Amino acid sequence: MTGILIMAKAPRPGETKTRLEPLLGPDGCARLQTELIRHATAWATRATRHASLAFTPTDARAQLAQLVPRRLRLFPQTSGDLGARLRVATELAFRGHHGPRIVIGTDAPELGVVHLQFAEQALAAGADACLVPALDGGYALIALTRPTPAAFDLPPDAWGGPDVLALTMTALGAAGCTTVLLDPVRDLDTPADACHIAADPRCPEAVRRALCDPSPK
Repeated sequence: MTGILIMAKAPRPGETKTRLEPLLGPDGCARLQTELIRHATAWATRATRHASLAFTPTDARAQLAQLVPRRLRLFPQTSGDLGARLRVATELAFRGHHGPRIVIGTDAPELGVVHLQFAEQALAAGADACLVPALDGGYALIALTRPTPAAFDLPPDAWGGPDVLALTMTALGAAGCTTVLLDPVRDLDTPADACHIAADPRCPEAVRRALCDPSPK
């Protein structure tokens, strides 16, 4: 069975979704991150028995345990740039489970079970990797048939930039991996992204409320 690894930052004001602070403020950004985590972990645990969440900072276990399904495995991310953290977290997620792994973040609320199914089909057809590109030049999902450290061996300063997808494709090709690209989705990083996603009928209602009315209830 395919497993899902979710990479997530704890929803703390001033530490998460900071590029959206002009729109939502620090507290509103934390509430939005809470709903993004709830959404991603809910569909992931419905889709597979092998779901885990790698969190940061390392003292956030208790906070996150209150937000996510009980059967979700929680473990802290290591130190280092995003590539290093992804590499270690993915290797840990593969341990004890013989099957593909799908790695996602919490920034793309359009992701769901259908993307898992398409990725599984691509891997079953013989691909070594499958990605869902993000419109900003990164990716929202990467599926791997086996641990592939080369997928995350990018220059540290490239992460978060517009060339992540292209660099990842190059790294996978150099490692001898065949790769399938699915249709892109939008990451939720900026006020412009927020406007687009809030107007999208695929946006989860709780996420839409956090975007449109960030005040506490």
